[in-house]
Amino acid sequence: MCGIVGYIGKRDVAPLLLEGLQRLEYRGYDSAGIVITGKAAAGKPATLKMVKAKGRVRELEARVPKRFTGTTGIAHTRWATHGAPSDENAHPHLDAENKVAVVHNGIIDNASELRAKLVADGIVFLSETDTEVLVHLIARAQAETLEEKVREALRSVEGTYGIAVMHADFNDRIVVARNGSPVVLGIGEKEMFVASDVAALVAHTRQVVTLDDGEMATLKADDFRTYTTEGSSTTATPTTVEWEAESYDMGGHDTYMHKEISEQADAVDRVLRGRIDDRFSTVHLGGLNLDAREARGVRRIKILGCGTSYHAGQIGAQLIEELARIPADAEPASEFRYRNPVVDPDTLYVAVSQSGETYDVLAAVQELKRKGARVLGVVNVVGSAIAREADGGTYVHAGPEVCVVSTKCFTNTVVAFALLALHLGRIRDLSVADGKRIIDGLRRLPAQITEILENEDEIKKLAAEYADAKSMMFIGRVRGYPVAREASLKLKEVSYIHAEAYPASELKHGPLALIEPAMPTVAIVPDDDLLEKNRAAMEEIKARSGRILAVAHQVQEKADHTIVVPKNENELDPILMGIPLQLFAYHTALAMGRDIDKPRNLAKSVTVE
Repeated sequence: MCGIVGYIGKRDVAPLLLEGLQRLEYRGYDSAGIVITGKAAAGKPATLKMVKAKGRVRELEARVPKRFTGTTGIAHTRWATHGAPSDENAHPHLDAENKVAVVHNGIIDNASELRAKLVADGIVFLSETDTEVLVHLIARAQAETLEEKVREALRSVEGTYGIAVMHADFNDRIVVARNGSPVVLGIGEKEMFVASDVAALVAHTRQVVTLDDGEMATLKADDFRTYTTEGSSTTATPTTVEWEAESYDMGGHDTYMHKEISEQADAVDRVLRGRIDDRFSTVHLGGLNLDAREARGVRRIKILGCGTSYHAGQIGAQLIEELARIPADAEPASEFRYRNPVVDPDTLYVAVSQSGETYDVLAAVQELKRKGARVLGVVNVVGSAIAREADGGTYVHAGPEVCVVSTKCFTNTVVAFALLALHLGRIRDLSVADGKRIIDGLRRLPAQITEILENEDEIKKLAAEYADAKSMMFIGRVRGYPVAREASLKLKEVSYIHAEAYPASELKHGPLALIEPAMPTVAIVPDDDLLEKNRAAMEEIKARSGRILAVAHQVQEKADHTIVVPKNENELDPILMGIPLQLFAYHTALAMGRDIDKPRNLAKSVTVE
């Protein structure tokens, strides 16, 4: 969600911070701000200089004075939680004496209680935010060092945070802390960076340290140290980020969403590379940390994710049941951890997250670990919180995904589940012949994805025909239903057209009441053993004068339009059938003039509840 950038070194800080904020714009935000340390004059302490603005980073940049210089600073893009978007509610926040500056991602749960106590003590608040509470707590702390002041303030705080703190009296450092919201340190040559996402760092350094929950750090120009919120030193070893700054550029495309849709053939090739074992018709997934004996002992698999990751998990559960014959299901992580679930020692849990930082998924992982469960992670970002918390797992290797709306990461996540299902299946009862059949199908995917993308012009024309719809229905059976759910989500996320997804078998149990000429239906119709059942569902819709757009392996007579996709193995067909509907959502939104990479009210990485 919100974005943090900080720098301490010798360079002019304002341009660096503004550039970093621009690289974090994809996370979703409604205001932005920057604070820097001015130079101390003779006999006078250093001062903090701040500029904030509601709106985009470009509005903030326009407000920054020409003589806004310094070598230390922190900046922020805010996604509103406490208080509407405004200049006053934008971060950073300062105390009454303009000595303490804080930027904060997350939510302070007991902010109202703390705020009431501070107001009773005479503190005047200038914003509606929960973050300002933290500023005043740090300013009032009686400790002698900035680190101790921050630590003292955090003892009073309940909730999640990723923070960066500056103090005019300690102008040689930035202090940061993490609890549930990402904080990444960038290690430079006599300069240090901090950010909530490596996207803001890779243009300057690829050496990073990711803080764990309950960990703090002090950054100075030529050094850094990490320690717990209790004060104990911790060991931090920098790792190298595999993505380069160019990975975050548009690469000649008009939007990141279009770029990322177009990258899917290469992305799928990347997730397959080096993992296929032709000798035994299986795959190598060394990061699972699950040997064959342990895998055979698994009696059930529960997949947890949110949004697109949840839908990928639904397809993954079907793949696992079909190929490995292990009972499997998917559930929203946000619901799972609040329903007091029974944690079975024979169940393998799989946590799915593009960022590896999704708060609801991370919290579910932590609860499962507390109860002794075995948890695997399926994530895209190396070294992310879920990757570190899990017992093992696999990376999906989609590369950086900048657009808020997930496309290539969804596809790669489903392919990663196909690999996991094949791996588990070959350990159990899947035959060599079936293993080879699935491997051959996986290898065909990149070329088939390219074939789908080459039909973009036809899909664009179809999108124009349906862009006037106020609402759309998506239907599919068994393998097609999760595809329908994800396609429905894509359309509503990026175009704002209301869309619902139902199992095709449920039409007659209520949703048929919605069918009319103004309510188009998108039908997922794979050429499998349910083909005639799906055709019967389309008959029901046509009998009620409904328009139908089918996604199928052959032209469907009952559909008004058909997007024909290449046939793969039955189990792998869902991977391909979702891709044209990504393009359909994209071109529908484009026809409607939507802000495709930054859809309203949404953020890329949801790191708060």
